[in-house]
Amino acid sequence: MIRRAFSAVAATVAAGWLIVSVVIVIAAYVSTTDHSSGSVTTSAAAAGTTSTAAGELRLGYFANVTHATAVVGVAHGDFAKALGTTKLTTQIYNAGPAEMTALLGGQLDAAYVGPSSALSAYAQSHGQALRIVAGATSGGAELVVRPGITSVADLKGKTLATPQKGNTQDVALRAWLKQNGLTANPDGTGDVSVNPQDNAATLDQFKAGHIDGAWLPEPWASRMVAEAGAKVLVDERSLWPGGQFATTNLVVSTDFLAAHPDTVKALIDGQIAANSWITANPAAAQTLVNDQLKALTGKALTDAEIARAFSEQTVTDDPLAATLQTSMDHAVATGLLKQTDLHGIFDLTLLNTELARDGRAAVSDAGLSSK
Repeated sequence: MIRRAFSAVAATVAAGWLIVSVVIVIAAYVSTTDHSSGSVTTSAAAAGTTSTAAGELRLGYFANVTHATAVVGVAHGDFAKALGTTKLTTQIYNAGPAEMTALLGGQLDAAYVGPSSALSAYAQSHGQALRIVAGATSGGAELVVRPGITSVADLKGKTLATPQKGNTQDVALRAWLKQNGLTANPDGTGDVSVNPQDNAATLDQFKAGHIDGAWLPEPWASRMVAEAGAKVLVDERSLWPGGQFATTNLVVSTDFLAAHPDTVKALIDGQIAANSWITANPAAAQTLVNDQLKALTGKALTDAEIARAFSEQTVTDDPLAATLQTSMDHAVATGLLKQTDLHGIFDLTLLNTELARDGRAAVSDAGLSSK
């Protein structure tokens, strides 16, 4: 029957054109170009039947202690070792919104970023642009203020800073103020003026008396305390059950994840190695991170500052998924985001596979891995 069918097809010119057309369509479907990495993959490769390693991985992160996982992963060589022949290209950012703009614009493949910025990019792309594939840091954020400010009521009429409008600390500050009866509107009006700016500028502005405090990640909160005489009004850990909340997660472009799961797995392997080394070697990790901060920013921290910054946080591969909806609720309450269905934002399959390989327990996605 098959031979008769093919004979009939071969007997007509029209059928010959049909075969050509089908071949073209199949070729167009199977072959896809990943413009972000300059490589070509196939559906077979995406399915895992052949290597899906990318030629290049473009990674964003901050020169912050809250990004110690990335800082160590790069400087200690854990990422390079795990990635093998894949070239690692890095870019430093001050805050998450600018970093997520780069990821949405196709300039980054992966990024270490706070949950609020990841949520904003996820919502902006209607759930299409990224997936959270691992955690990185819990804790490490504080509201530090002038010594004369001793309560939330004292903040009325004051000016506070955050790293960038809509970033994780910016959302945390605005939500906390709202919960305590003070307004800090996105347009700059309200009981408290919030001035988003570069962290280094915040330190200078505080020293000059132009702002009254700031909600900052480490090491900037510690620098404000040690160098400018600020005092801690709120340690963000006190606002979360068990003191656990995601400060930094690893996100990956969905296109890159689909085209290069092997490379994403290697990046996660590098992260696991980096976090394990940090945990096992805290003193050496502080020295390495401090050396890298000096190289990246031009200024090292004092021994007391780096020690304090590390004590305020914990590195973790767990993205603390159960806290993400709270982060979304905070952003919605402050008018920075519209409520978005978060089902599908996590893809922890590769992380849990690698954790199991090391004999470690799986981490939870809080039911947010699929639509």
